[in-house]
Amino acid sequence: MTVRLLIVDDHPFFREGVRNVLSTEPDIEIVGEVADGEEALRLAQQLVPDVVLLDINLPSMNGLQVARQLKAIRSRTRVVTLTGYDEVEQMLHAVRAGAMAYCNKDIQPEELVTIIRQVMMGKYVIDGRVMDENQVLRWLDDKLRQVGGTFLDDIDELFVPLSPREMEILDLVTRGMSNKQIAYVLGISHQTVKNHMTSILNKLDVEDRTQAAVYALSRGWVRLRTAQVPAAVR
Repeated sequence: MTVRLLIVDDHPFFREGVRNVLSTEPDIEIVGEVADGEEALRLAQQLVPDVVLLDINLPSMNGLQVARQLKAIRSRTRVVTLTGYDEVEQMLHAVRAGAMAYCNKDIQPEELVTIIRQVMMGKYVIDGRVMDENQVLRWLDDKLRQVGGTFLDDIDELFVPLSPREMEILDLVTRGMSNKQIAYVLGISHQTVKNHMTSILNKLDVEDRTQAAVYALSRGWVRLRTAQVPAAVR
């Protein structure tokens, strides 16, 4: 069986390296490659590849958002996430967003090929383990409890990825915009922005908007860009 594969990464040299490795495999067909999160989602819906190799750190829409939306529309495309930031919380976010495999970008080529084939067989490859669906659910529950600790009333809620609107607001926060400016740009009320910010801080378990911005930037969820604030709200 041939695996139809979509490559999503915003670094041309990395995409080229992955393409050169995978194109030599007789059972893997690369049906497309793209550098942007929104375009990745559009192309994944159009082409419906068997597997998408999905970088987490992407412009416009990060890989977690893309994975989550593919999961929401019940796409049959299997997601293999790639990241340069490898830590347990990010891994938990990726699995909850719908990823079947979580790989560091320094992965050996032959290992990546093996993982793609395992995912095609319905297996999950997480935390160095190959698991079925029931096993990954138990693993997820155990990890949530370990990381969440004993003082959290709802450890499951802590690791819910941010909603698209919350991610949009956090992106504007990283550009240095105030709540008033964000409200103007998005066309929503100041109070609505404050409500979203409270939710963001709770979900990320941080104390203020600066910590939230650092959290998102360090994990590649958003990109650091220069703010373009309308003169009316400066």
